[in-house]
Amino acid sequence: MAKLQLVQDPAADALLESNPFALLVGMLLDQQYPMEAAFAGPKKIADRIGGVDAREIADYDPDKFAALCSKTPAIHRFPGSMAKRIQALAELIVDRYDGDASALWTAGQPDGAEVLRRLKALPGFGEQKAKIFLALLGKQYGVTPQGWREAAGDYGKAGSFLSVADVVDAGSLEKVRSYKKQAKAAAKAAKG
Repeated sequence: MAKLQLVQDPAADALLESNPFALLVGMLLDQQYPMEAAFAGPKKIADRIGGVDAREIADYDPDKFAALCSKTPAIHRFPGSMAKRIQALAELIVDRYDGDASALWTAGQPDGAEVLRRLKALPGFGEQKAKIFLALLGKQYGVTPQGWREAAGDYGKAGSFLSVADVVDAGSLEKVRSYKKQAKAAAKAAKG
């Protein structure tokens, strides 16, 4: 498995690579916020509480967790609402997967469609985010259950530059940014 370079910061990327829950939290934060900043969020949390553990975060006092997420530099431009979502995600991972985020894609040897279904059941993960995360697992995390590319749709295609799943270096990051800009402009033009 190649080293993740989603944040373009070795320490933050190493945390994402070694901690499946941190990677999930980064994906959760990847909305209405620059991608690299979103995926840097788990490292900020780890620096403030000593790690990114689903059990610890689920049990954290909600007001104190919101305060640590809001502390400058904040983990997101909406740190209070994201703190609630991160805790809801942590609680679900603890309740359904005994605190092990990787069980989302390993428990019961699920196929790609089942992993996608499990991802869509997470707080803050709609259809698109779930497909992007599944593509990220398959393309960069070494998680390739049968049918994962099909389940991930266009995001699963090899050689594409559509999402965080395709960011492997600074050059691919620019290609993904360019694609997102074009897609946003096309959507705006369609609305007229």
